[in-house]
Amino acid sequence: MNRKDLEFLKSLTEAPSPSGYETPAAALFRARMEGVADSVETNVLGSVHATLKGRKGAPSVMVAGHLDEVGMMVTYIDDKGFVSFDAIGGVDAAILPGMRVNLYATGTDPAAPTLLRGVMGRMPIHLIDPDERKNVTKMDKLFIDVGLTSDEARKRIRIGDPITYGVGFESYGDGFAVARAFDDKIGVWIAARVLEEVKKAGGAAGDLVAAGTVQEEIGLRGGVTSAYGVDPLIGISAEVGHATDYPGIDKAKHGEATCGGGPLIARGPNINPVLFERMVKAAEDTKRPYQIGPEPRATGTDANAIQLSRGGKVAGLISVPLRYMHTPTEVLKLDDLDTAVKILARFVLDLDGTVDFTPR
Repeated sequence: MNRKDLEFLKSLTEAPSPSGYETPAAALFRARMEGVADSVETNVLGSVHATLKGRKGAPSVMVAGHLDEVGMMVTYIDDKGFVSFDAIGGVDAAILPGMRVNLYATGTDPAAPTLLRGVMGRMPIHLIDPDERKNVTKMDKLFIDVGLTSDEARKRIRIGDPITYGVGFESYGDGFAVARAFDDKIGVWIAARVLEEVKKAGGAAGDLVAAGTVQEEIGLRGGVTSAYGVDPLIGISAEVGHATDYPGIDKAKHGEATCGGGPLIARGPNINPVLFERMVKAAEDTKRPYQIGPEPRATGTDANAIQLSRGGKVAGLISVPLRYMHTPTEVLKLDDLDTAVKILARFVLDLDGTVDFTPR
């Protein structure tokens, strides 16, 4: 991955964007697509659609990654300035005690949030009853210490202000990277890079839309509305998938997915079977590694929303294997991202007006 693309990935992962608060990440995506796409539009939910017009009649394709990440929200400030909060999306309470967080305070200027450093507070183990030490501390028993008096905290912080894990992007080891929000900033990165690669190749026969959708973590809301509004024939969700290459994972139950083994091409009832075979062919034609991701039910990704839009869509899902999902230390192999881009770009460039996606 070149320096420019790595910096784009880093900036996306570090842009604060819990569900409903995606504007910082959306701005980065729009800036990357301006001057590359033929048009860049933002709908009333906040999802961004960058369109590269096709040369002639062929299926339209939307590649969608979601801009939002899991996070938290301020719900109360007590008379000593300590902040209570609740989760936005699937936050694991077990990982929170002792964590540092970033609170984006809008009390002074709603248009320009101020970053406040906070510490997740809980009684130390010495003061917790022995029986209680065995239990996960519930979220409503935790609080955030922002180091301010009550008056100052209430002046600077408003109820509803968003909170993220207080960590950033870092490369480490042999081609690995760690960040708090690869789920799903990598999907947005992949969508942007696919559009750039297709344009570099002279464009596709049909329209290509790179979409940054919103509010996936709380119900696929951007996926539902973007699939309906853009109305492509084909919609592909670019996502993360659970890697199973570390201790404690039952591969017989969860399948085999290895970081560095290439992206997971999903197969199952959520996925159009013709699209699956053509995606596999694109991987093999480009001599890129891939893995098959078994998905026996609805995937819980934007691919599910896409498939069910209007009268039904040709849905696909390509996922980068990820360790430790929804934690501050999500881990992946950077090569898998570039591989996903090459496979998707080849898939799009191979489409023409003769392809019939109707299962036979």
